[in-house]
Amino acid sequence: MENNNLSKHQTFYSIGLSYKKADAEVRGKFSLSDVAKTNLLLQAKEEAIDNLIVTSTCNRTEIYGFAQHPFQLIKLLCENSQGTVEEFQKVAHVYKNYEAISHLFKVGTGLDSQILGDFEIISQIKTSFAQSKSLGLANAFMERLVNAVIQASKKIKTDTEISSGATSVSFASVQYIMRNVENIGDKNILLFGTGKIGRNTCENLVKHSKNEHITLINRTKDKAEKLAGKLNLIVKDYADLQTEVQQADVLVVATGAQNPTIDKAILNLKKPILILDLSIPKNVHENVTELENVTLVHLDDLSQITDETLENRKQHIPAAESIIEEIKDEFITWMNGRKYAPTIHALKAKLNNIKETELNFQRKKLSNFDEEQAELISNRIIQKITNHFANHLKDDNTMVDESIDWIEKVFQIETAK
Repeated sequence: MENNNLSKHQTFYSIGLSYKKADAEVRGKFSLSDVAKTNLLLQAKEEAIDNLIVTSTCNRTEIYGFAQHPFQLIKLLCENSQGTVEEFQKVAHVYKNYEAISHLFKVGTGLDSQILGDFEIISQIKTSFAQSKSLGLANAFMERLVNAVIQASKKIKTDTEISSGATSVSFASVQYIMRNVENIGDKNILLFGTGKIGRNTCENLVKHSKNEHITLINRTKDKAEKLAGKLNLIVKDYADLQTEVQQADVLVVATGAQNPTIDKAILNLKKPILILDLSIPKNVHENVTELENVTLVHLDDLSQITDETLENRKQHIPAAESIIEEIKDEFITWMNGRKYAPTIHALKAKLNNIKETELNFQRKKLSNFDEEQAELISNRIIQKITNHFANHLKDDNTMVDESIDWIEKVFQIETAK
């Protein structure tokens, strides 16, 4: 399949950034609130960019749409976020045409997710499309494409096991807590440290445990307050660490310290506690296990669980990719048919005009002209000719745009662009 344009005057692009190249800080700069997304879409309408969808999650911010040049879409993103063009260029991706279509399929089916097989993104794509459509910014192409991605996502989720198990340390941590702590929604959870893994664990805890008793402590309090502000959590001073530990049922340690910050000396415990050490190097001293009420789980333990689960999921990638290819090929066939159909209709009309001119000439010239037979024969010839051209344009090896240009030039026909 050649990498030809989907439109003669515009190209379909996917521009954006994700966890693959951009860290959380950079992704945060380009993150779009609901208000910012709406403003971006309205600005697109003003700038005559009339077919696009925008997604913005904790792991990625992307725009899919038609433009004469990708910078039109990059400009929209940068002008409606805190990110700059220079920052974007360092970490961004820009895909066009078939690569952009393939990327949307990978994203929507969880193959491009930070957690392999994470299907949450597809609901966000649905929401983004609905918003664009409500503003008149999603045409038949975009609707068909999004529906094809949704179809692939459903089939992969149903027919494969790519979404089974936990596939990140933070998610595995939450799953471990929920499996081993009864009534987790009523327990006191303390997160000490707000590093990347700690932040992700905290977000997963809020999402999955429905717990309203999560407290954050960080040596630098403003970092904890920023995270707490996003998740509506409690923040305590570093000086309150020992007191808060004594009240906690679950302690998650995710600091960047080079030496242990938690040891048995500060654990004046009156009840059992589960401690998860998600730090490298370890930030919880092994001597805490000398206490009767302590259960200690280290990052390495969770990583082993995650690695095993991830390897199991990876086995299902070929099956998922096969499903994507099947549904994507159906979409490409529809797309190419939509592209060349106007040319075939115009060609048929041109041949009919030639036919009528010739039949009129023969009517005047021949006294025994057989009108019915002439119509029948000429119509069959026209149908056979247009079928030949249509079959050529349907062929996967055909340079569709070049062939359309050639047909229109030879037969001197024009179609709406």
